[in-house]
Amino acid sequence: TGVGIGNIGGVALALIMGGPGAIFWMWIIALIGMATSFVESVLAQVFKEKHWDGAFRGGPAYYMSKGLGWKIPGIIFALIAIVASGLAVPMVQINTVASTFEANHGISPMSTMIFIILLLAPVILGGIKSVARASEYLAPIMASVYILITIIVIVANPVEAWQSLVWIIKSAFGLDPVVGGITGGLFVALVNGARRGLFSNEAGLGTTPHAAGSATVAHPAQQGFIQAFGVFIDTIIVCTATALLILIGGLYEPGMAPDLAGSLTAQSVTAEFGDWMALPMSLIVFIFGYTSAYGAYSYGQSALDHLTRNKYVSFTFRVIAVVVAGLGAIVKLPVAWALSDFLLGLGALINLVALLFLVKWVRVVLKDWNEVHKPGSDFSFKVEKYPELAKKVEKDIWV
Repeated sequence: TGVGIGNIGGVALALIMGGPGAIFWMWIIALIGMATSFVESVLAQVFKEKHWDGAFRGGPAYYMSKGLGWKIPGIIFALIAIVASGLAVPMVQINTVASTFEANHGISPMSTMIFIILLLAPVILGGIKSVARASEYLAPIMASVYILITIIVIVANPVEAWQSLVWIIKSAFGLDPVVGGITGGLFVALVNGARRGLFSNEAGLGTTPHAAGSATVAHPAQQGFIQAFGVFIDTIIVCTATALLILIGGLYEPGMAPDLAGSLTAQSVTAEFGDWMALPMSLIVFIFGYTSAYGAYSYGQSALDHLTRNKYVSFTFRVIAVVVAGLGAIVKLPVAWALSDFLLGLGALINLVALLFLVKWVRVVLKDWNEVHKPGSDFSFKVEKYPELAKKVEKDIWV
């Protein structure tokens, strides 16, 4: 779900709750998060398993139980991931879609809820492979079109873009008296920037390792580099572009109601281009929310598969996931974000402790990559070279 609603509604909420300075702290979190994402993604690859449907599964619950023998923490994390990624996060994604539809077109949240359920059901009930196929087609399109829009706005308004960057830096350190007096200054900017930055790029939360563990690569380090670069693109590039888009649009005001975050980005685009952009922007937000929702669900599904491979339990979870995602359209935005923040934060705490104990295997993988990665060579990971690690993982899964 790399680029998604966190880049639209999340950035808008960061601006409203923490002021422009929150964006600066999102940058700092991203730079730290690149290393964290590399570590957790490599571990997800190393300790992944092949399941009954032929697909790989990996993630914190897997590397906790297989790498450390932490059965109970692994189970606890899996339960958190099922609720947080599989249920709470999709609610946030769909909430932003509903807010945008209502603000731009007067469509009731109830109508959006029914619409979303009808569209999500075939994809989620179709199984995790259908999720991968759908996101493969939609994700690059939604990201490319959205980034193009932000580039056009920034290039067309160079003076305002520069002023917005200055505003971000000044507010980050409490140097803007207006914003500081309303939102709370440096501390509030830092806290909200960290929250929204982590939600957007997901580094350290233990969510993206589920995606990393499902990938087929020749060497675990490859997936680590891919995920780390994704954090940079997600936050430093896309989230910054969104922040500049909103600040240039002129609709942002310190002290705005948090409920307005869901539609602020889309309305900023229409303010810049005209009302004719309301429909295209709503479509972009919908695609972001839709793909992000079923992408997050797949993380929850991966965690459930760690606990049980019972097909009936899995199907029941899918039905619940579809209904709960739809309910996201009618809940209050701050409630949805607060629930997601709490659950993801709890999971992150467990995950980060596990990373500290398992980082030695990441050093082994990185050293191996530096030794074997040469032009024209077979750089697939030969885990049998490391007997202690080989006892903990499946064989012949890197080709």
